[in-house]
Amino acid sequence: MSSIRISLLKSELELMNKATEYLQYSYNNCQVIERKENYTDEELEHFESLTGRFARLSDLLIQKIFRLIDQLDLEDKGTVRDRINRAEKKELISSAEEFVDIRELRNNIAHEYDPTAIISVFIDVQDYCPLLFNSVERVHKHCEKYF
Repeated sequence: MSSIRISLLKSELELMNKATEYLQYSYNNCQVIERKENYTDEELEHFESLTGRFARLSDLLIQKIFRLIDQLDLEDKGTVRDRINRAEKKELISSAEEFVDIRELRNNIAHEYDPTAIISVFIDVQDYCPLLFNSVERVHKHCEKYF
């Protein structure tokens, strides 16, 4: 059973790496866009790409990677908040509170329709991307013990 989970973890880590690469590309593109009140259609398209990729990577980490690590550690019970708290204890993330914020931001991305409010979402995503990138590095370091 454990070997199946380890194999699945390897697959999910590969997906995480690709999702990180895509997010890093969008993040770099958006870093050169000056923060302002009105954006061009092209700039908004870059931000849309950034937010979608941010949401996917955060979901992959929380819903797949953290869950698989918990299962390998025989701790797969509880809520998303429990999973985030365990990730902090395992040093997969630097702060549970910040990852709860990331989870809420991911939900805002999925449910925000007001064009004026979405600008603040874009800014928040840019601010939280480095935390996701850091967590990816931490996950890789932690997962070495399974292989």
